[in-house]
Amino acid sequence: QVQLVESGGDSVQPGGSLRLSCDSSGYSSNLYHIGWFRQAPGKERELVACINSNGGDGRVMYTDSAKGRFTLTRDKEMVYLQMTNLRPEDTAVYYCAAENLALSCNVYSPGEFGSWGQGTQVTVSS
Repeated sequence: QVQLVESGGDSVQPGGSLRLSCDSSGYSSNLYHIGWFRQAPGKERELVACINSNGGDGRVMYTDSAKGRFTLTRDKEMVYLQMTNLRPEDTAVYYCAAENLALSCNVYSPGEFGSWGQGTQVTVSS
């Protein structure tokens, strides 16, 4: 288990930007696949973006909704999700998750990630 803490969620207007942070509490994040997930009320938890471990290939993967608007970066124990051009449908609790996985991070379901933060709320409304 890796201790993960998310921060950076806030309320913004459509078109605004936020940067979410995931702190892996002293573990080097490049040792794990790291995923950003979100869950809106009444909906299933879904992948937003993820990054493979350096032992995999280190690639960043984005969902169609995130592509071109969100950017995931990694720096030592920190993983960031820079979100721009936010839309009301981006409103959700955002979670980061970590796991040592064999395949590309985007093929796994949320239940296959073993370490989770408690989430940070993102609200996009006018």
